[in-house]
Amino acid sequence: MHEPAFLETPQNRRIAYYKSDGKSPCIVFLGGLKSDMEGTKAVHLEAWARRHGQAFLRFDYSGHGESSGRFEDGCIGDWAEDTLAAVTALTEGPLVIVGSSMGGWQALLLSRAIPERIAGLVTIAAAPDFTEDGYWANFTDAQKQALETVGHVELPSDYMEPYIISKRMIEDGRKRLVLRAPLSLPFPVRCLQGTKDTAVSTETALRLLDHAQCPDMRLTLVKDVDHRFSDETCLGLIEAAVADILNGAG
Repeated sequence: MHEPAFLETPQNRRIAYYKSDGKSPCIVFLGGLKSDMEGTKAVHLEAWARRHGQAFLRFDYSGHGESSGRFEDGCIGDWAEDTLAAVTALTEGPLVIVGSSMGGWQALLLSRAIPERIAGLVTIAAAPDFTEDGYWANFTDAQKQALETVGHVELPSDYMEPYIISKRMIEDGRKRLVLRAPLSLPFPVRCLQGTKDTAVSTETALRLLDHAQCPDMRLTLVKDVDHRFSDETCLGLIEAAVADILNGAG
């Protein structure tokens, strides 16, 4: 595999990325928390985009993958800055954003920042507001005290080593919430969600569907699929959702 290119952001973070040239709109993949751009969905979708002659961008947030920084020092706002910097510097014209898990929240933040550039949005187990509704809401008194005294807590993960969740991540997340105020998505949106997802509930997907103001928004629930959403059937559903958006954009 060839080496990634790097982008220096206005915040002096070094972001690793791969970009494939092709026709517009450019597909931009936004990964999940502690995931990276080498994940199954990102690499598969890049190959699909190449076959269809579509421009494509994938990158690592700071503190993830090959980008600079430490994960435990980052927060939702930092990664939103990374996302905006990457699409601003590396893409032109309309975008189709594909956001997985935390990347779904990032996709919504990007849509709020530059709605005029978004041709459509695909979310995969989107996790908007998870720092508040997933973490803080379920922290014990002891964990909340640890945030104050130690500055972080460790949370177990089904997929890798424990997550270190900082006080900064929780407090910054409160500034980025998207389900507490009107959320306008004036373009097609396709949401995918597995019913056996233990990281992001079906309730979250339904809440987003109900909350967003969108003229063309659909949610597909896939029975017995977990948070990875990366077997052959699921990858095919992601392809179909992106193709649906592109057909409308064309």
